[in-house]
Amino acid sequence: MITIPIRAVVGAQWGDEGKGKIVDLLAQQADYVIRYQGGANAGHTVVNEYGKFALHLVPCGIFNRETVNIIGTGTVIDLDELVKELDMLTSRGISTERLYISNRAHLSVPSYAQLERMAEESRGERKQGSTLRGISPAYAAKALRLGIQMGELKDWGRLEPKLRELLAACDDLLVKLYDAKPLAADRELIVERYAAYAKRLAPYIGDTLSLVSLAVKQDKDILLEGQLGTMRDLDWGIYPYVTSSNPLPGGACAGAGIPPQRITSVLGVVKAFSTCVGAGPFPTEQDNETGRYLREVGHEYGATTGRPRRIGWLDAVALRYAAALNGFTELAVTKLDTLDGLPMLKVCVGYKLDGHHIDYMPLTADLYRVEPIYEEMPGWQQPTSSVQSFAALPQAAQDYVRLIEGYLNAPARLISVGPEREATFLR
Repeated sequence: MITIPIRAVVGAQWGDEGKGKIVDLLAQQADYVIRYQGGANAGHTVVNEYGKFALHLVPCGIFNRETVNIIGTGTVIDLDELVKELDMLTSRGISTERLYISNRAHLSVPSYAQLERMAEESRGERKQGSTLRGISPAYAAKALRLGIQMGELKDWGRLEPKLRELLAACDDLLVKLYDAKPLAADRELIVERYAAYAKRLAPYIGDTLSLVSLAVKQDKDILLEGQLGTMRDLDWGIYPYVTSSNPLPGGACAGAGIPPQRITSVLGVVKAFSTCVGAGPFPTEQDNETGRYLREVGHEYGATTGRPRRIGWLDAVALRYAAALNGFTELAVTKLDTLDGLPMLKVCVGYKLDGHHIDYMPLTADLYRVEPIYEEMPGWQQPTSSVQSFAALPQAAQDYVRLIEGYLNAPARLISVGPEREATFLR
């Protein structure tokens, strides 16, 4: 496989495209894997020789003992989830010795999850489908200059009163904004738990910029691992049904500490059909027998929440939008095998809005009202799960991949026909 020094791995759709699987594969040759944004609100599923894993914070390069893994500055870190993840990996024989955590990444305290839960419940029928992991309050606290950085865990004497003050402020918000029960009774337990975490995690925490800058200078092979997808980006996604950070390559630069001009490749991970978790407009959704079939065959359930994913046909409008924003240089097409049993496939090539044909991504309020315009193409109705080359794919499957390449204006370098690492071949 051709080595590309710095590659951003970005979801081209609504998330859940299979980025973890692709990063796990590419990490077998990578020197560094850097998780650059998000928190424990999304999971990356990996199936390899060690078994099946759902990682929420630890980068998917952790399975290569030679790879340095970094939880970057752009992330927000739930310490309970992180320690749970480290314990799980260690218990299954996976070393975490080459894991580093940016001292500038931010903590996500338990009160944030409660605040997010109350905010979601207060929306009533306008719920946004939050994972309730406290992500938006964590990023809000960061933006308000009220947050706590991971490096502060290394000075517990100074951090403890600050943590107590933050927890008390969160309780005040719970009572005044939502008339909800404060977490005051749990406050001492949280402080005690975090004191223990501070000792345990201190060896992992440090100045990752020095580490990354040296790796860039030495032309090391670096993977930048994003979370969720283009349509969930805070600025360019289907606002307000978005995450609180930027999964796009620009977010990778800021969140990992990489100069923009040093990224040599943007690899877009695109699922062969569309899926999403949570609320918001989803124009090609198939809440019918076809959708249920693809959900079960593809095991389309959220890695973090276990919620069934919403299923839709491939949306070329969304893909062209992603291509414009990300500038993909190469693609990884995943879940192609899930379509094996369908006699006919549909692709949304445009939208109809107020009687007019449009080929651009409208604002969320208008996206609710669009009617997808479909083109049909034949399925292949042959198993592809054992295929190991593009030429061995049925002709209809090859044509489908070429169609995706055309919409995203980039070549499909990797094609996945199953969940296992070896079920992905290089084209």
